[in-house]
Amino acid sequence: MLLLIIGLIAFILICLLIIFIFIYNKFQRLKNGAEAGLSQIKVALKKRLDMISQLVDVVKSYIKFERNVLENIAKLRSRVGQMIDTNDVTNINKDSKFVLDKLIAVVENYPDLKASKNVEDLMNSIKDVEEEISRQRYTYNNIVQEYNTRLESIPSNIVGKIFSYKKLDYLQFEKEVDKSPKAELK
Repeated sequence: MLLLIIGLIAFILICLLIIFIFIYNKFQRLKNGAEAGLSQIKVALKKRLDMISQLVDVVKSYIKFERNVLENIAKLRSRVGQMIDTNDVTNINKDSKFVLDKLIAVVENYPDLKASKNVEDLMNSIKDVEEEISRQRYTYNNIVQEYNTRLESIPSNIVGKIFSYKKLDYLQFEKEVDKSPKAELK
């Protein structure tokens, strides 16, 4: 009888250990997925800034463009490499969208420039990158939602407390920045 009780206790402990390991591994997968998602957003933001630089080069050949736009792009590109958290991503996104919107306004005011094949191709590429950023943000936020839900659900919240896991922040772009810039040529 004692052997049966010891066997049952051992079985229960082994089951709990397996559940614990499963939950821990799930947290690690979600955390790594969130980090990977943030990295993909970094890449997309850098792509956006690279394309803005190319668009500026094309625009410069048509008109004399403000020097500070080029300086802002260079600063933003260096900030992309230094991003740490979602606030950094949000701020860089906002600043790069501002530069892009300003540049698009310039393009809209020059019919010859607007009709340029290079400009049209770059605008379409920028539109594609905007969609990529949106998809990556959606994926990141879904991972964060699952991770945060697990932190608040039994029994995974116990594992989360043991390892001092903290809730992750969602990526939330401002409403006016949330729309991709108008990149169609008429």
